[in-house]
Amino acid sequence: MHDIENIELTYLSPDDYDEMKESMIESYEQMPESYWKRKDIETLISKFKEGQIVIKVNNKFAGCALSIIVDYEKFDYRHTYNEVIGNYSFNTHDPNGDMIYGIDIFIRPEFRGLRLGRRLYDYRKELCEKLNLKGIAFGGRIPNYHKYSKELTPKQYIEKVRNKEIHDPVLDFQMSNDFHPAKILTGYLEGDKESNDYAVLLEWDNIYYEKPNKKAHTVKKVIRLGLIQWQMRLYNNIDELMQQAEYFIDAVSGYRADFALFPEFFNAPLMAENNHLSEPEAIRELAKHTESLVLKFSELAISYNINIITGSMPELKDLDLFNVGYLCKRDGAVERFEKLHVTPDEVKVWGLQGGKGIKAFDTDCGKIGVLICYDIEFPEVSRLLANQGMDILFVPYLTDTQNGYSRVRHCAQARAIENECYVAIAGSVGNLPKVHNMDIQYSQSMVFTPCDFSFPANGIKAEATPNTEMILIADVDIDLLRELNQFGTVRNLKDRRTDIYELKKI
Repeated sequence: MHDIENIELTYLSPDDYDEMKESMIESYEQMPESYWKRKDIETLISKFKEGQIVIKVNNKFAGCALSIIVDYEKFDYRHTYNEVIGNYSFNTHDPNGDMIYGIDIFIRPEFRGLRLGRRLYDYRKELCEKLNLKGIAFGGRIPNYHKYSKELTPKQYIEKVRNKEIHDPVLDFQMSNDFHPAKILTGYLEGDKESNDYAVLLEWDNIYYEKPNKKAHTVKKVIRLGLIQWQMRLYNNIDELMQQAEYFIDAVSGYRADFALFPEFFNAPLMAENNHLSEPEAIRELAKHTESLVLKFSELAISYNINIITGSMPELKDLDLFNVGYLCKRDGAVERFEKLHVTPDEVKVWGLQGGKGIKAFDTDCGKIGVLICYDIEFPEVSRLLANQGMDILFVPYLTDTQNGYSRVRHCAQARAIENECYVAIAGSVGNLPKVHNMDIQYSQSMVFTPCDFSFPANGIKAEATPNTEMILIADVDIDLLRELNQFGTVRNLKDRRTDIYELKKI
């Protein structure tokens, strides 16, 4: 995973066929002849391009998902695979049908463990919502059933897999992706000896399905935020620190969060080993860990399929010390941001310098901005980000006293109103008695919204318990920002008097 630079999800092309065939032979080693012929792939692409998806890692074929649209009522619950695909003619594909039927999905063995299969399933779900279809169905193999077939019926086997008494690699994965067993199919896939020729009809229901005369949503509108209210505690080494970080990433990823936000200087406990040094020397020693921490966060973003905002860390650049953070995207890309305004204490004690870059970042959930702590107290900066189209502003911070926290909190809430955006703030709690200048922390992580009828009256979407280690999960609806911008009671962005004042980035 150290060498992963890019993960791409794109439409399958006939040019991918040779690599696809090789991947299928590797993936289905128990059925080495079970690979698609070139003419079959060309037919599928010509009939339903959006349903044929490939996932590539560093431009190498890593997995694939194939599907058609069917009129579900035409298929008896006891159908076979050949019946579904029209004996490889695919004349069963109906653009006016009501269900996506998955006819294949696989991940090349060398890329397993990166949760790429989940991305393929998530794409199908989003496609189903986009096309306003009732749901997704497919016949799922039960490859471990042959080990238990003498003592368990297929129904009993499925129940034990559901109860985690038996592990089935295919069925476990499908059920973990919200597919539910609907029927046992006999003689479904010819030659599937591992499953004893049985399969499970699995279904996923599109709860957003509407009658065809209504417009279907084509863009993801609800974004789930995961804020990490981090407990400052001593760690023996960087591995222990990242073990705790991964624990929280795993937790928020388990709730299908799109973003994980860490606080400013979350890695400060590592300075304890250098507490015998002066404060400027100790933080410069801490800066030596930054490169490896960013690499690890990028790996976790890919593995857990979540965008991670790393909080902030010290970084040396040409002997100058900056407070920086990174946006590690789940597609493998990494973006850098700097703290622009440094506090008098940061200058006096550590010799920190302010950065210069102001940029809104493109993500798979729209445009976001990141400002570190003190930066949120300067309204011009977030307004520049709003001018670039920012919808969500993330603020990792570190405050030692309640009055310091109040400055960050109230300024962040003001930025949400001024810029018609969501603002998420996350800080640390606890104390570090063995780290100079980092003795105590005070925090209450929160998600703020504009104040209008579509939002909470007090402008607070969610709030953590003060000074307690925890995660905070909140959903934010981007469509509500669009409605606010056009039809809000007040329209802060539209009503600016640009005829008498102007804000420009130099």
